[in-house]
Amino acid sequence: MNIILLEPEIPANTGNIGRTCVATNTKLHLIEPMGFRLSEKHLKRAGMDYWKSVDLAVYDNYQDFLEKNNNPKIYMATTKAVKSYTEVKYESDCYIMFGKESAGIPEEILLSNKENCIRIPMVGDIRSLNLGNSAAIILYEALRQNNFQGMNIEGDLHKHDWSEA
Repeated sequence: MNIILLEPEIPANTGNIGRTCVATNTKLHLIEPMGFRLSEKHLKRAGMDYWKSVDLAVYDNYQDFLEKNNNPKIYMATTKAVKSYTEVKYESDCYIMFGKESAGIPEEILLSNKENCIRIPMVGDIRSLNLGNSAAIILYEALRQNNFQGMNIEGDLHKHDWSEA
């Protein structure tokens, strides 16, 4: 799986998403310009000690990303989409893109990718969910559809064993 952040602005969101990427063996693609430096302490604090393990690629701009990834099919998360994120079938190596916190993905990009635009349903006039939450919601749906391939689906207790129940 692949998560793309187009011009992210808030380091803590990117750090949280990076940690989620490590936990799910997902590659994180960051597209410049960013509103922070990768060395920023808030980024590393949110990513905790996992940040050093993030499978990370950084691109100069959106065109650079497309060229270096052979123009991949991209699911574009936007509050402007007609289709829910649960209405698509995610490939095991799919790309899911999120725009910057203040403006989302530019409408020109959305218009040229209408069929792949997805949204998270919400009530009322809420502008959007937190970027980290949105990325986790959609990524885990994609992982679920692919049977959580390669992931641990059972957990161990620390002091007891589940057979005691």
